[in-house]
Amino acid sequence: MRRLFLSCLLAVALGTASATVNPRPFTIPAIHEWKGGEGTLQLTSQSRILYVDDRLRPAAEALARDLRILTGQQLSVVAGKKAAEADVLFLYKPQKKLGAEGYTVDIARSIRIEATERGAMHAVQTLLQMTQPMRAEGGTFPRGRIVDRPDYPLRGLMMDCGRKYIPLDYLRRLVRTMAYYKMNTLNVHLNDNGMRQFFHDDWNETYAAFRLESERFPGLTAEDGSYTKAEFRQFILESAAMGVEIIPEIDVPAHSLCFSHYRPSLGSQEFGMDHLELTNPEIIPFVDSLYSEYLEGPDPVFAGPRVHIGTDEYSNKRQDITEGFRALTDHLIHTVESYGKQAAFWGSLTHSRGTTPVKVDNVLMYAWYNGYAEPDSMMHLGYQLVSIPDRFLYIVPAAGYYYDYLNIPYLYKDWTPAQIGQTRFKEFDPHIEGGMFAVWNDIVGNGIAVADIHHRVMPALQAMAEKCWTTDTLRSCDEWLQLATTIGEAPGINDLGRYPKGVVFEQATVTPASTRTIAHIGWPYRVSFDIEGREEARGTALFRNDDAEFYLADPVTGRIGFIRDGYFFSFRHAIRQGIKERIAIEGDNRETRLYINGKLVETLAPDKRTFPKDKTFNVIRTLRFPLQQTDANLRSRITNLRVESLSD
Repeated sequence: MRRLFLSCLLAVALGTASATVNPRPFTIPAIHEWKGGEGTLQLTSQSRILYVDDRLRPAAEALARDLRILTGQQLSVVAGKKAAEADVLFLYKPQKKLGAEGYTVDIARSIRIEATERGAMHAVQTLLQMTQPMRAEGGTFPRGRIVDRPDYPLRGLMMDCGRKYIPLDYLRRLVRTMAYYKMNTLNVHLNDNGMRQFFHDDWNETYAAFRLESERFPGLTAEDGSYTKAEFRQFILESAAMGVEIIPEIDVPAHSLCFSHYRPSLGSQEFGMDHLELTNPEIIPFVDSLYSEYLEGPDPVFAGPRVHIGTDEYSNKRQDITEGFRALTDHLIHTVESYGKQAAFWGSLTHSRGTTPVKVDNVLMYAWYNGYAEPDSMMHLGYQLVSIPDRFLYIVPAAGYYYDYLNIPYLYKDWTPAQIGQTRFKEFDPHIEGGMFAVWNDIVGNGIAVADIHHRVMPALQAMAEKCWTTDTLRSCDEWLQLATTIGEAPGINDLGRYPKGVVFEQATVTPASTRTIAHIGWPYRVSFDIEGREEARGTALFRNDDAEFYLADPVTGRIGFIRDGYFFSFRHAIRQGIKERIAIEGDNRETRLYINGKLVETLAPDKRTFPKDKTFNVIRTLRFPLQQTDANLRSRITNLRVESLSD
């Protein structure tokens, strides 16, 4: 009997020892605390998503919507607090130690989430990322307990929409992906201008744009792309519901050529027409009137809590100019505050030293270059800083200076928001609000498309999300980089057009007016097809989507070509009537190549353009290949379509 008892104890002990405790699931950003349980919980068709407090209903509905996209499961969302097995329960529970964005998740017999509104939305993204690698099994989650919160309250991106129009549809998708990675701030830079040296050194020819509709100043709004006041306000509100704050920015008194184009008397003859003339008494009434258009009334266009006033890179040639710059900065801060908003601005007060006071309390300064705003001094004055150091976090696509793609290994291993330029502060210094990276579209006309920008944004977004939420690195850089490729954009979004390596899609015959479920294929790819050529009307698109068109006979030369983002590119090869050929297009994030019958016949690589005084830039001729629709007037016979992803 004693022997039997000991055998039972040994069996229990061995069973306990062999039980597998779930490791920390991989998410971006990494969760702060994980206590692994044993086994998994799988949601079923009978599972429900319950919420006790109406404030958490949006989070519950968001989880249901995105689980349906990821897994196909359609779970009901109901008010209630009695969770059955495999249910999900949202409980409203503020927790001082976790702050407004923190949350806890217990995954055992059911899933129990405790948080406030913002924290609940973050919990949803964590659960979605946890289930994404296991889509074939439906909503399956490792059992365990999560306690999570951000290390820094502001985690964001600055997008230059002034020099390049960025459609609102893309910005909406970007915001959804930002929310998926718990990034909570998008600064929309609404006006800017190109560089005069690329426009014959003539300010009148130099590109400039203001992207918002203005009824007060008819003719100010850019004609090549803009946002209506109503849609921009709605965008701010929709983003806020997803946990992402939109900070609109009107940049003055530099980067302001759009205003002097509109009213030449506003521009500076001494410092350039992209500078507003600070001694001109028209400046303050003009700018005040512009702000009032978007901030006054019970339902202002700028519906969020903060507004960015610009104020970067103005001349400090003379002290009177510096004092005028400081006075305007202070005036704009107070103007924004008079409408109940917090003001943000680019740090320039070291560059513009002076005696004219500039308001400090409750003002957010973007610390971008220590020579313009020395962060130690700014902290001593009392400013809250956003860490956005140019040498680490500026993307300027295809410019040849700053980064084209951010140095992700460096950011992951060495950077946190406490690193501002060459100065590293104590982690979690209360003067540092958080971190942000920037996309500056400096080189107007260089062929960069929104697809090119997004290809640069995504790896940066992942790295910044990681290092602003949790400054500790829990995995090696190589492991993190490899695992990061398994987490894509938000559910239902694939702007990258990324698919596993191999054949993505095949179609025996492409008929006129046909459609495909795949909108586009992203880099690197190969699209090939057989063609029996017939006479095609110019402008016949074999494939198109909302962003691009691939022509069998382009509208200018009648040859194979494509257009995207207003840029038109053409190959030298034309379809020939009665001739059968195998055509292949290969593309990556640098160039687009045309093959005829297996032979490379032309490569559209970066095209160097030279300007006076030896100024040059490259025109980028990439194509994220569209697939969604075929023109109804197609005449050539197209067969054996094959779409391949060449990803590693």
